[in-house]
Amino acid sequence: MAKEKKLVEAITSMEEDFAQWYTDVVKKAELVEYSGVRGCTIFRPEGYAIWENIQKELDARFKATGVQNVYMPMFIPESLLNKEKEHVEGFAPEAAWVTYGGSEPLQERLCVRPTSETLFCDFYHNIIHSYRDLPKVYNQWCSVVRWEKTTRPFLRSLEFLWQEGHTAHATAEEAEERTIQMLNLYADFCEEVLAIPMVRGRKTDKEKFAGAEATYTIEALMHDGKALQSGTSHNFGDGFAKAFDIQYTDKENKLQYVHQTSWGMTTRLIGAVIMVHGDNSGLVLPPRIAPTQIAIIPIQMQKEGVLEKANEVKEKLGAFRVKVDDSDKSPGWKFSEQEMRGIPIRIELGPKDIAANQCVIVRRDTSEKIVVSLDEVETKAGEILDQMQKEMLERARAHRDAHTYEATTLDEFKQIAEEKPGFIKAMWCGDQACEDQLKEVAGVTSRCMPFKQEQLSDTCICCGKPAKALVYWGKAY
Repeated sequence: MAKEKKLVEAITSMEEDFAQWYTDVVKKAELVEYSGVRGCTIFRPEGYAIWENIQKELDARFKATGVQNVYMPMFIPESLLNKEKEHVEGFAPEAAWVTYGGSEPLQERLCVRPTSETLFCDFYHNIIHSYRDLPKVYNQWCSVVRWEKTTRPFLRSLEFLWQEGHTAHATAEEAEERTIQMLNLYADFCEEVLAIPMVRGRKTDKEKFAGAEATYTIEALMHDGKALQSGTSHNFGDGFAKAFDIQYTDKENKLQYVHQTSWGMTTRLIGAVIMVHGDNSGLVLPPRIAPTQIAIIPIQMQKEGVLEKANEVKEKLGAFRVKVDDSDKSPGWKFSEQEMRGIPIRIELGPKDIAANQCVIVRRDTSEKIVVSLDEVETKAGEILDQMQKEMLERARAHRDAHTYEATTLDEFKQIAEEKPGFIKAMWCGDQACEDQLKEVAGVTSRCMPFKQEQLSDTCICCGKPAKALVYWGKAY
């Protein structure tokens, strides 16, 4: 029995050291392996399978709104990157450059894409000429490189996987509509599939994307009370269009600049799933995103008919993602491994169960054991998975709400920031000086100005001047 506990004992408890707990879970659940390149990780099959499920679900939602997938080059010529000054300055500290081709120095440096706005703009300049060419609603699935100083698996790395949507529209109204549409699509996806509730809102000008008119964000709260920006959608207006001369002839035969948007989600969503739902036994994966939804564990597998019945049950459960653990490990080890990997439910099936025409279904999130007739196993498994998905979202929302605080004075604000990890709702005058001061005195950043505004007071939490917006503040990853 001592050996069977080692798998879980190797995890630092989240109460003792949340950062180490996270690293332990990522490694012990075999999601990633560290590579020989600083700040880059190898996605192992279990980790990549989660990303594949995210990609599949998101891609279907994108296409339902008219999005088409394309693929852009990995390299951006320096002259192209420099066409939009504010944009390039925003990414300069994180840019990686190619200066040699083979043994020959390049005449012009090539940036390894940190994002692809400039590539799409150059593309749109060449293919958009008339109002009949609009809108262009494109997305690409790719990797990007940002030379981060501090890295952590999934949350921040030199190279990461993501999708980036880039659209061009005839009017400012159409661009704004698409910007908000994609943000809401992201939020709905996170809540319905990842079981993570989101705060939807607009970034302050200080926090918006370089070159954007407005950036909208969805913000999640992790188990340790830190925020995680989980997806962003940007309205570029016609700024990039003017920099790259992207014009079209309208119905009156007049030249107009297009209006553009960009929106993206990354593999940091996997980190969010870990930190919102995980526990001291490892991962807890929402059923809709889990690579394996059901693990069937035969008990006394060596006895005649047990393994055969386990495979028979697997066939009955063909509508789900199911594995039979027929390894020679002990049942206790298999239970521990299933818990570590976050598989939503396991089915225990032994000779006595078979004789009684039943099995035991165990929920990963609550450890509840449910005795189920083998005649009803498919129906009951589906009901349990649906219930688990729903209840995981409810628990995550309850945790977020319990760790969201209101402050109406600066002293109260500072005390909450110091003593109570979570979101702080407070009024703001709109002045960046106050935003900077709150970061200095309380160690927090503005997360967003939520779409659902409240009037906690008439004055700014920092300077006392008339307030312009309610802001969610917090410490963040």
